[in-house]
Amino acid sequence: MKLGIAQLNLSVGDIAGNTARLLAAAKEAHAAGAALLLTPEMSICGYPAEDLVLRRDFTAACAAAVEKLAADAPPELALIVGYPERDDDGLFNAAALLRGGRIETVYRKHHLPNHSVFDEQRVFDAGDAACVFACDGLTFGLNICGDIWEPGPATRAMEAGADWLLVPNASPFHLNKECERVAVARARLVEAGLPIIYANMVGGQDELVFDGASFALNADGEVAAQCPAWQEGLFYLDLDRDTCSGPQHALPGEEAAVYDALVMAVRDYFGKNGFKGVHLGLSGGIDSALTLAIAADAIGPDRVHAVMMPSDYTASISVEDSRDMAKRLGVRYSEIAIRPIYDAFVTQLAGEFAGLAADTTEENLQARTRGTLLMALSNKFGTLVLTTGNKSEMAVGYATLYGDMAGGFGVLKDVAKTRVYRLANYRNSLSAVIPQRIIDRPPSAELRPDQTDQDSLPPYDVLDAILEAYVERDLSAREIVAQGFDGAIVRRVIRMVDLAEYKRRQAPPGPRISPRNFGKDRRYPITSKYRPEGNLP
Repeated sequence: MKLGIAQLNLSVGDIAGNTARLLAAAKEAHAAGAALLLTPEMSICGYPAEDLVLRRDFTAACAAAVEKLAADAPPELALIVGYPERDDDGLFNAAALLRGGRIETVYRKHHLPNHSVFDEQRVFDAGDAACVFACDGLTFGLNICGDIWEPGPATRAMEAGADWLLVPNASPFHLNKECERVAVARARLVEAGLPIIYANMVGGQDELVFDGASFALNADGEVAAQCPAWQEGLFYLDLDRDTCSGPQHALPGEEAAVYDALVMAVRDYFGKNGFKGVHLGLSGGIDSALTLAIAADAIGPDRVHAVMMPSDYTASISVEDSRDMAKRLGVRYSEIAIRPIYDAFVTQLAGEFAGLAADTTEENLQARTRGTLLMALSNKFGTLVLTTGNKSEMAVGYATLYGDMAGGFGVLKDVAKTRVYRLANYRNSLSAVIPQRIIDRPPSAELRPDQTDQDSLPPYDVLDAILEAYVERDLSAREIVAQGFDGAIVRRVIRMVDLAEYKRRQAPPGPRISPRNFGKDRRYPITSKYRPEGNLP
């Protein structure tokens, strides 16, 4: 038989738009000779719909859309769609089989993930029944996403007579996630003996980005079909009882995958929220340069406006490199000097600050002047301000609230500084849009004379390794020191991370590309007396 996977970019809450896209896919798949079309998890309403599913008007609209899609889809086609199902038994993450103009059967997700970025136990009830159906001489069982990450549901499908396991997913990307999915699918194949077809969503949704990369495993565990990452489309497989054949797309390498994730995240956050363009502050540094390249690749240079806002401490090469990069990319470029505005602030505060030496207060005033200018441009022109700070800076608070943190979307929020450099080199391997001098220069905030980041921070290779251990793996201070790091540096970094929680709580959302980002993944109290570094000698 011929089976289709609809790897689609669907929007949360766009019930009518999603339904129209599903209907178009169903008609195309039927015309191509497919007997069955598998679509992603929650394809009717998008994923994650979060607390929208608690609204009865929302779930009623989803139910009506499923009924209409069943009536309008080609009756010969078996169509699997996901939606929030509400009835007297509760509220479920469900997948419906539509065929013959009606809802033929419904499967309710068993294992509701309640970790990392997932909160499904908060809003959904769990199902416990298997769901199998026949199509074109084969019998298919359904699981949904998290069901295959735990034993049980796959075995129930096998015991109910399934030949194949169909798994609609909304599985968000992080580094090396594709390998994790295949490993988990193979574990379920060993458990239940069922070959697996795994269909995943593609697209950006707030801080999550979905990479697609749908695949199929034969009964021997071989990846018999691999759909592309980061691309929408309908992909067709030819199945018999144990094996299938289908497309074999190579998946991108690590830096390419991260870059593609950031581009898609910006494109969808921009497009799905209806902005007219983007503004960002271009400083002549590596972070803003990479952000600018991502923005131009995501939405086109004609909708990107880079603003250089020099101060007395801005090096001439910073201005030169900013002009050069803007020209290479073809984006709109402006220069707005901040000295007159900064001087007005200092003058107005002179009485309050009398007798006090200049310190980081004056440095932050420069950053806040720039943030105010960017937000004014955003208000006037209906644009999205992209912030340019990276994960290393966010971790230790090396950022200014209402200054460089002012904006609507933090493109590099989950990208460590050392990876920023690798991504910049990767982007230049495609075409040289970032001037090499920006990559080679020591990083600096340029808020005081001869300033470099390493005046305030450990070298970034050391800092990022400590942050990865502490933030992403929850290692203790002693465990990190045991890896060979200096105890005083570890103590200092951990203290900075913990003190910066209040800043991160006010930072804009940004795309998640690591297994643990600063967002839903990591929820720490702002007010806390616990000092994890305190037990170091």
